[in-house]
Amino acid sequence: MPSPHRTLPRSRYVLMVFGVLMAATAVLMIKASTLPPALLASARLLGATVVLLPFWWNEFRKRSPRAFWASVRPSLLPGLFLGLHFISWNTGARATLAGNATLVVNTVPLVMPFLAWTFLRESPTKREITGTAIAFLGMIVLAWGDYHFSPEHLVGDGLCFLSMLAYALYMLLARKRATSGTLLTYLTPLYASAGVVCLAWALVLEQPFHPVGGVDLLLIAGLVFGPTLLGHSIANWSMTVLRAQTVSLVNLTQFAFAGLLAFFLFGEVPGPVFVATAVLVVMGAGVALFPFRSRGKKAAAG
Repeated sequence: MPSPHRTLPRSRYVLMVFGVLMAATAVLMIKASTLPPALLASARLLGATVVLLPFWWNEFRKRSPRAFWASVRPSLLPGLFLGLHFISWNTGARATLAGNATLVVNTVPLVMPFLAWTFLRESPTKREITGTAIAFLGMIVLAWGDYHFSPEHLVGDGLCFLSMLAYALYMLLARKRATSGTLLTYLTPLYASAGVVCLAWALVLEQPFHPVGGVDLLLIAGLVFGPTLLGHSIANWSMTVLRAQTVSLVNLTQFAFAGLLAFFLFGEVPGPVFVATAVLVVMGAGVALFPFRSRGKKAAAG
């Protein structure tokens, strides 16, 4: 597996930011859909699987069953974590206050250094530590007025924490993709297994036979091709070529992109607290990315 280093092409960072922008569109389509949360999540994941399946099958049809299983197996555990992330977030966010959910689910950059060291022996750089501190200060500003500790919200807060942890583990396990085959062979069973987890949840606890109208079909298609096939796929790729903490920190800017899109598409004017938070989060991500760009220029000039 190629080790992330500080002289990588700038295009890799541009592509990562584009993936974050694509992922940020998910909240707009989720809000517009009338489908139950787990059912909607399963539809987008299984839809992405259907799109990728012909290409995946074309690559594996001539291989032995043993090679087939060896390729699928690395995707199953991260797929489970991705499915649990969608389920716990959709459920937890409805069982607690918005401020609580916002703060808890966006603490991935705080736990990622510990997970990266435990599984990858990758320590955060000084720039990443500084950027994380600045970005998390912004998240505290955003949630400060809304976060309230209350026993009745403990379950919701706990589910949001589990959602955050599941997402961090799902992203971290993407590093194993480099030793298990191509990005395509990793993503197809990943989305399939996560979709099955969400569908099982929907069959048990939701209304799986919820009527699906034309608008919902369009929204599902949007979720398949935007946040899933582009957003999550690029995020998984980024984890194999860039540092884990940098990816998690830049991914935190999703809410800022979502706010901009909501402003241009729906006229939702963000408040001063949101703007201040967005500035701090973007500054934090910029601090983490800056040395990569500057040192890359020096290397090219030399």
